[in-house]
Amino acid sequence: MSVEYKALGRNDVNSVESILADDAIDFGDLAHTTAVGADAIFTWDYERSRAGLSKLYERAKSSQWNGSTDLDWSIDVDVEFVAREMQSAIAHLRQRLTDLPNSPLKTWTEDEWTNLAVEAFNWRMSNFLHGEQGALLCTAKIVETVPWIDAKYYASTQVMDEARHVEVFARYLDTKLEGHYPVNPALQLLIDDILGDNRWDMTYMGMQIMVEGLALAAFGFMHAVTQEPLLKKMLRYVMSDEARHVAFGVLSLKEYYEGLSGSEIRERQEFAYDAALRMRDRLMMQAVWERCGINRKAITEMLFEIHKPGVNPFQAALFSKIVPNCKKLGLLDAGDAWLRDKFTEIGVIEFEDAPDTETEYAILDAVAADREAASV
Repeated sequence: MSVEYKALGRNDVNSVESILADDAIDFGDLAHTTAVGADAIFTWDYERSRAGLSKLYERAKSSQWNGSTDLDWSIDVDVEFVAREMQSAIAHLRQRLTDLPNSPLKTWTEDEWTNLAVEAFNWRMSNFLHGEQGALLCTAKIVETVPWIDAKYYASTQVMDEARHVEVFARYLDTKLEGHYPVNPALQLLIDDILGDNRWDMTYMGMQIMVEGLALAAFGFMHAVTQEPLLKKMLRYVMSDEARHVAFGVLSLKEYYEGLSGSEIRERQEFAYDAALRMRDRLMMQAVWERCGINRKAITEMLFEIHKPGVNPFQAALFSKIVPNCKKLGLLDAGDAWLRDKFTEIGVIEFEDAPDTETEYAILDAVAADREAASV
């Protein structure tokens, strides 16, 4: 007899009490240990039989960059200026929150809103760093567990990419920002689930499609709005890597999912929905609001009140890479279109027709190839 599915084990996915209980989890000051599922797989088939993965591997080998020498770390960063650049992301949110009856934000000054923007910038960069370490561990797991040699080759280059991303985000935080944030519990809970699952494709789904997909959208927003030269160049390098990473996940899973049964696909849909809820909960940034003097429960309730079913437009836009990739994989409408209904409920289905990452990367790769040919 099958066990009834409950997203994140909750009776109500929008339960403020459940969200705050997860948000209160302490993952330690210096280290966190989690079990890693799945067996390491050796393959004796060394034939390069997957052209798409082979092409990504070749591109990855030629696209390595050095965070120590390719970025100018002598640049002084005006943190308040950068934070104010990001304020456009919360302009609509600010107005809606301020308009609520009895909102504690009605009396906030511009200095307090600027301080929120600074803290939010610090929080984002801190959790980009933590997420990149999660990607580092997950990709190392992919190298061990994926059964195809082409995928092992490519994943090995991503391990190096992720190490480099951890390095540059840590250096930016340590040399340009102060008052960093610990890992967001919703993010760490998702990474723990990804690492702990014994099915190799779930590592792809959770990290390559969900976590990396949302990060790619967030990096894209920041790159578009900031004029800070060090951050802008760093994000451009990281985004180039991340686009390959998500394309790698789409390419690999598309082939594998074609051979799965209906019940197995449903399990993948449920995993994707759980991951989406974790990402939604992560973006509420309770720790930031609390540091700025707003009670965690109060801000969570306010966010749900102004944005039924709990996602503001900026947060929803961060799913612009996730939803089309799920559609590309056939997960959105498989079976009874269960995942489509769930993404509709959390307010992100509008992005289903945005370009999927495999298509975007193919265009970027073609442009890069033309540039290289022209330079010869």
